[in-house]
Amino acid sequence: MISTLDLEARMSKLVAWLGTCTQSLTLDLASLEPASGDASFRRYFRITAAQGTLVVMDAPPPHEDCKPFVDVAHRLAKTGLNVPKVLAQDLTQGFLLLTDLGPTTYYDRIQAGLDEVGLQKMYRDALTALVQMQGAEVTGLPAYDTTRLKQELGLFIEWYVTVHCKVSLDASALKGLDQVFDMLVARNAAQPRVFVHRDFHSPNLMLCERPEHGANPGVLDFQDAVSGPITYDLASLVMDARTTWEEPQQLDWAIRYWELARKKDLPVPADFADFHQDYEWMGLQRNLRILGVFARLNHRDGKAAYLAHMPRVNQYVRQVAGRYLAFKPLIRILDELDQVQTKVGYTF
Repeated sequence: MISTLDLEARMSKLVAWLGTCTQSLTLDLASLEPASGDASFRRYFRITAAQGTLVVMDAPPPHEDCKPFVDVAHRLAKTGLNVPKVLAQDLTQGFLLLTDLGPTTYYDRIQAGLDEVGLQKMYRDALTALVQMQGAEVTGLPAYDTTRLKQELGLFIEWYVTVHCKVSLDASALKGLDQVFDMLVARNAAQPRVFVHRDFHSPNLMLCERPEHGANPGVLDFQDAVSGPITYDLASLVMDARTTWEEPQQLDWAIRYWELARKKDLPVPADFADFHQDYEWMGLQRNLRILGVFARLNHRDGKAAYLAHMPRVNQYVRQVAGRYLAFKPLIRILDELDQVQTKVGYTF
């Protein structure tokens, strides 16, 4: 956590930097106001300029690094995706001035309520953008490989099981869970590799309804992009940690993505059944990791708001784990953590 004094000093530096940009961009420094924060140390502000509102990113070193954001924004812009344009930058201090994609995220609109036609239009736009994004250049991006996938599953044990649920698994349970993790990672790491956003879901998709905000959706928070499994971002979108989508809706969007991907010659399996298992296993891996991440955000960083989303993520985990016999050891552990009797699910 950054102290109040550090935040005040940081704000003074930010305003001073913006002052150096006013001549070329006609910024109204008095209009600077908070826009949002996220799970990291980054903060966002809006400021009025002659051309309309702009967004300021504050990414304080050494906690954050603006360079990946600038690099990935350039990669995605080359695909035609609607991402913020970098108008001014100070990479040493960690400041960026960006075009504004509007005030409304997909999550905001869903929470406010919308009809079925509007919802489906939003998500078909998102699926089209996902396929477009997966054509981005991946050379030089970190590899989302076997080692990294396995390490991230460790968060589930360390933070969700041990810290959040206050359970110490015995050696036999840990061995069974490790075997499940190895099997899960092996399948996921074997998937074809493409550009992976890592958080392609409703809070990071902007609903762009005005011409000055560009095409729908605007895409944010892509600085942690990697070269990784092709189903990862689809799982992120349709098993959204902040918005509950029932399984029939997940399946509908998965089919639509698969059809779009095949038309664009992306390396998805020719048989949808094979693709569906790939995407489900990837979703299981992601959601186990998220349980660990959300637990860590609460217990280490004091961000208790993430606790509200954990039951939803747990349900996504059970949805997949209960369908395959291979994940029976995981289901037993989940039942112990949730203090429920062991349930019998479908097995394939």
